[in-house]
Amino acid sequence: MDRVLTTTAPKSASKSLAGRAAVITGGGRGIGAAAALALAEAGARVAVAARNEAQVVEVAAHMREAGLEGFAFRCDVTDPRQVRDLALSARETLGQVDILVNNASTATSNRLGRITMAEWQHIFDVNATGTFLCTQAMYDGMVEQGWGRIVNVSSLAGLQGDRYLAAYVAAEHAVIGFTKAVAAEAEGTGVTVNAVCPGYVDTPLTDETIARIMSLTKTSWDKALRSVLDQAGQPRLIRATEVADTIVELCLDRDGTRNGEAVILDGQDTP
Repeated sequence: MDRVLTTTAPKSASKSLAGRAAVITGGGRGIGAAAALALAEAGARVAVAARNEAQVVEVAAHMREAGLEGFAFRCDVTDPRQVRDLALSARETLGQVDILVNNASTATSNRLGRITMAEWQHIFDVNATGTFLCTQAMYDGMVEQGWGRIVNVSSLAGLQGDRYLAAYVAAEHAVIGFTKAVAAEAEGTGVTVNAVCPGYVDTPLTDETIARIMSLTKTSWDKALRSVLDQAGQPRLIRATEVADTIVELCLDRDGTRNGEAVILDGQDTP
């Protein structure tokens, strides 16, 4: 089930990010697409990037149809050359980069003894190294201009442990540690670095997780979904727009007091 454009962007009270320019990785679907729409709705010019060029082209076209400024770039965040090209192209197109949302990620589930080296490395390459490469490529420009917002989309898995998710949990812990380290380095520069840590979100990535559980356990969709929610202690799936709203909130932080935070979204509130 693909939910690239099945929701509209959250309504902002004003164009509070007018004049700002944002880059979002993993922007072709799910949280990335919702964040792109939300930031554009708040007034930002938004570049969405992903390996799947067709998806980001569709997201950017949808923004333009809504009278918003959206641009699409193909980028594999595990490739340093492609990340450097993305940073250059974004600056050329947008004029500058004020906001970076590191959202590109992947996940698998496996028993510890069955995790292959290739599986372990791939998850770290996308989730942790991709976040590092994109931040490194765009951080200095933000420091030079005296303002920037970096939001790393991590997971509750970055703050706790879950069965059969050793590789993913380890990579997301790395993202949280990286967030806090760069936040400390950015102190006093006008740049803030924070993380958003949702539990299971109603996105294609969660669909893939549930499908794997169905295949392994020969159970129904509803039972597989209930099992992952119970394991995570979640009463419900989180909406992608809820994560997008939190990302916008962190970017709107006018005095830059929120820095080095890991904001938890666990679905415990009323949807």
